[in-house]
Amino acid sequence: MLQVNGLVTHVQELPPVAAESAGGGVATAAGTGPGGEPAAGPAAESSADRPVAVLVHGIGPDSLASWYLSLAHPLADVGFRVIMYDLRGHGRTERPPTGYRMEDLVDDLAALLDRLGVDVPVHLLGNSLGGSIAFGYAARHPDRVASLVAVESAPATAQWLARVGRQLVRAAQPDGDGDSLLATRGGERGARYTAAVRRLVATTTAGRDLPASTPADPAAIRAITCPVLGVFGGDSSAADLAPALVELLPQTELVVVPGHRHAVLVTARDQVRHQVLPWLARQLADTGQPALRG
Repeated sequence: MLQVNGLVTHVQELPPVAAESAGGGVATAAGTGPGGEPAAGPAAESSADRPVAVLVHGIGPDSLASWYLSLAHPLADVGFRVIMYDLRGHGRTERPPTGYRMEDLVDDLAALLDRLGVDVPVHLLGNSLGGSIAFGYAARHPDRVASLVAVESAPATAQWLARVGRQLVRAAQPDGDGDSLLATRGGERGARYTAAVRRLVATTTAGRDLPASTPADPAAIRAITCPVLGVFGGDSSAADLAPALVELLPQTELVVVPGHRHAVLVTARDQVRHQVLPWLARQLADTGQPALRG
């Protein structure tokens, strides 16, 4: 638990797994288990010369757990220093009553990296809202981002903010169906999403703040020069964001996972991993950064 931008923030870090131990065990955050107990698992190598992956989750019931259970360990296994955190108002991070504009969320990410002393360009991976935060950070600090993976996401343009505002209102209604920002329609996942969004909207100004955010400046987004990978579920309502993403950032490579909706990071984690890890390996090879282990 770290003080970040004035908030008590839940942060988890996975050090890169030592090469001789990469095939077994599980490394946990900063040498401890989730409850602070000593961690079991393979030895970690020094993070000083390894690439840094920063994972940013989505809204509602989401937390760093969606990354922890999908891509975090595979990234550490191939040599990344992995940093995850719960967004303000989510997971175990403090829930302030106000301060949920995109600007605030980008400020939190910037403050976290400063707090951790990260002074190398990072590989940003964002899911849903987390991807929009990643784009916002890259637009503000283009020299501090080595690559960007956006899962079911796009920059927070005026159209995107209006869409999110409508979805938050819809999901927070008594008959909301949860088919908005994280969940599939109906079922347990949809019920969890709807309940979480209702709590967030009822206890904070998030429902008003996000759609009232300053829209991303298209010129600033176009100035992002790092490689971009966009991952979308083939049956997701967010898949229509892909053309606008490519128009803003022509260097974007798109991956569509057939048969999956907005929760593709969780429901198709193996397929997503098999797309993301080779793509990141290519980016490292192109820039001369330390190679990933197979």
